[in-house]
Parts: sequence; structure tokens; C-alpha cells
Amino acid sequence: MNALSSLYRPSLALLTDLYQLTMAYAHWKTGSYRKEAVFHLYFRNNPFGGGFTVACGLARAKEFLQDFRFVEEDLDYLRTLAGPDGSLLFDEGFLDYLRELRLECDIDAVDEGRIVFPSTPLVRVRGPIIAAQLVETPLLNIVNFETLIATKAARISIAAKGDPVMEFGLRRAQGIDGALAASRAAYIGGCGSTSNVLAGRMFGIPVKGTHSHSWVMAFASEMESFEQYAAASPGNCIFLVDTFHSLDGVAHAIEVGKKLRQGGHELGGIRLDSGDLAYLSIEARRMLDEAGFTEAAIVASNELDENIIASLREQGARVSVWGVGTRLITGHDQAAMGCVYKLSAVRDPGGPWRDRMKLSEQVAKVSNPGIQQVRRFSSGAEFVGDMVWHDESESGVEPSPLMIDPLDMTRRRSFGPTHTYEDLLKPIFRKGVLVSPPEPLLRVRERVVEDLSKFHPGIKRFVNPHIYPVGLEESLFKMRSDLMLRLRNLRADGLFD
Repeated sequence: MNALSSLYRPSLALLTDLYQLTMAYAHWKTGSYRKEAVFHLYFRNNPFGGGFTVACGLARAKEFLQDFRFVEEDLDYLRTLAGPDGSLLFDEGFLDYLRELRLECDIDAVDEGRIVFPSTPLVRVRGPIIAAQLVETPLLNIVNFETLIATKAARISIAAKGDPVMEFGLRRAQGIDGALAASRAAYIGGCGSTSNVLAGRMFGIPVKGTHSHSWVMAFASEMESFEQYAAASPGNCIFLVDTFHSLDGVAHAIEVGKKLRQGGHELGGIRLDSGDLAYLSIEARRMLDEAGFTEAAIVASNELDENIIASLREQGARVSVWGVGTRLITGHDQAAMGCVYKLSAVRDPGGPWRDRMKLSEQVAKVSNPGIQQVRRFSSGAEFVGDMVWHDESESGVEPSPLMIDPLDMTRRRSFGPTHTYEDLLKPIFRKGVLVSPPEPLLRVRERVVEDLSKFHPGIKRFVNPHIYPVGLEESLFKMRSDLMLRLRNLRADGLFD
């Protein structure tokens, strides 16, 4: 039993928007359910105004897709739903169809932990149109959130410059699901541990914690609280020192640390959770060092994020470990990732693929047609460009080496024989069968670091980051332009033929 099915039994098939089911019903009712379709999941902008994004959520998506089916409890509920006129929304025949429906799709995706960029597909779904449509909402739900949090964690880890980062946002997370998914994503993005014990058990993430202000307040004095804690857990003493007065708390921690040392134990450190963290950490470091506790850690917390951490480091803060909660677990200051799921090709059984695209008054919202793949080019050890190309692998046609920016056709780049490449979308399901084994979480986490090291360092800037080159392969650009011109022509009939 996987992590999802252990929390949600027996089915998550109804984790979708109602319109997905009403569209599925209309496809079934009219006979168009026999069509095959290709959808792509992608995003339009890097989150947090940054220069990169960390792909995340694939493991949870695999679990959802592998177990996708409608059970009797689902069908019983759907049987009760009525439209505005009071008539039932679904025929019994359609419910019978859903009972037998399985996800017989080919699904390709970017590995978790890869660094990705706007307008390049993270997931490609190809198969019967109803099944491919019904997974839109849950895929977006999973990938949007986990990608957002993994990217936030990576930014925080960059700001920390190698210092350990602890995630302890459980109490401020968006519910149980949000807390678990975010803890996993934060670990992938670079956090070294979590306070969330359930996430630790489920995903194998190291768990760490100190104690709260209530522990100190439960005793007659701060000194007594530290002494009692040390008596109970002499090998796990990181004292929260700001309940009354931070530097007095440091002094008390030092006194208890001396007693610990006499008993053969060492003071783990102190935690600062309020006040001027730069000043207090500098003073605390001085006090600890003068007392002979040069190895004692200084943990800092209190509404931290990448910008505050970067500022504190610039101020010379002597922090050893950063504890980040609310602003990480909620993806502050961006409430949601903007992934979308767009139809790009359809065909009748045994027929040719017909390209589809969405137009918009906003150029950035125009989608790309065709069956897409992402090719990442390298020059030596550095990644130098991501090209979206029309994957005609069945015909054996290789893409052109010319990449064109769809928002500015004058921006072009050609990749030559000195460039190496890899295609990022990898097989995950074939005809509904999982063909991609699960990866160790540590390997996914390592991939983030490896990928980031191969890009121009400017993409990691928080202000005016370097823009990594992304564009369309020459023939895909032409196909997109031609189709766009046809769609802009006001003919109503036969527009897509």
C-alpha cells in the first residue's frame, strides 16, 4: 500500500472538478470518448520572481495514477447529483462505464528534482480522451503545490549558503495534506530535516526539534526549566533562550551546559526565536565561545525566508542552523504555482494526429500544439538551453538544431555538433502500466543540487535573475505560427481539418 492509499481509502477518483466529469459524460454520450488526446502540464512563470523552478510531485502523482479507479462509493455519490433543472447529471450507463474505466494512457514526465523553466512540459499525457481529461485536476493539485514548495526550499537553501535548514511549518500548513506534501517537497528542495514526525515516518526524512516557550514557562524559572530538560534528555539539549530575555537565556544555557559537560555530555546549542537576530546571534556566539562552547550551535527562527536569511548573513549573523516554518510551508509570498494542463493534439481511432492550441488576448497564454518533448542542450558541464520540439518519434524525424523564442521570433539560438543533449520527458506509464520504479528521496534531493550547479549562477539571483534560454524548435515554431494564423482567420467550419 502506497502513502496515498494508506491515508485515503478506498478511492481518490472524485478528487476532481465537477466539470471534468460532466465533460467526460458528454464525450461518452456523444461517442467522442473514442478519441485519443495529448495533454501537457506546464507553467508560464517561475515562482517568487525567480530564475528557476524545481520539478516536484511526481512520486505522489505516480501513486494517484496507479490507483486511479471509481469504486462503488464514488458511483453511489455521482448517482445523486442533479443539474440546475433538477434532473440527474449522469445516466446509469455512464456510471457503468466509469466502473470499468482504467488509466490506459502513456504518461511521460520530467524527473523530480530537475530544474525546469516556463512553457516547457513537466508531464505529457497521451491516451483515451476521457481518462486523459479526468486526471487534469489531481495532477495540477499535486504538481502545483509540491513544485512551489520545493522551489521555495531551494531558494532558502541557496540563501543559507550551506548552513543546515530545518523545516518546521506543520502548525501553519494548509491542512494535513499540505503539511505532509510540503515536508517532502521541502526536503527535496534542500531542507535537511523536518519537525513533522508523520512525514519523517512516511518519507524517511530526518526529524529534529528543540522545545517550546511553554516548557520554560511551566517551571518557576528559566534556569530550572533548562536543568530539568537536561536531566531528561542530556544528549539533546538545544535551549530556547528568548522566553524572557535572550542574552540572559544564553547565560543560563551556558551554566546548564557546564553541568552537562561534567556529566559527560555537551550542550547542543541555543535557539533564538525573536528580536534582532543578527545582533543577538553575534553576542550569543561571543558568550558561548568565551565559555568554551565553540561547537554549540545557534539556531535561528522567526518568520524567516530566503530574503531575510540573505540579509542576516550580510549583517554578519552568527547563525549555525536556520529554522524555517510559515514562509516555507505556505510558499510565502506566492500563494500558488501557476501550472496549467492544455490539450495539444487529438485523433480518431487509427487516424492521424490533429494539432490543437489555445489562443488568448495575452500572448503568454497561447499554448503550443503537437506532441511535445523537451531537449536540454549542454556545452561542456553547463546547461545552455531548453528546446521544446514536436516529438515525431514514430516517424524517426529528428528536430532541427534551431531554437526560436515564441514571444520574440528575432531571439534565436542554434545548437551545433559540439553540444550534447538529453530529452527530459521520461516514460512513467505505458498503457496504464507503471514503468518507472520509485526513486530514493535522497537521490531526488541530490538531483536538485546537481542540476543547479550546471546552470549559469545568475539564475539563482533573487533580484533580476539571469533568464535561461528556452524556445521552440524551428518546425514546431512554424507549425504553431501557421495554426495560429488559421485560428485567427474567422472561418467557423473545418477550422482544425
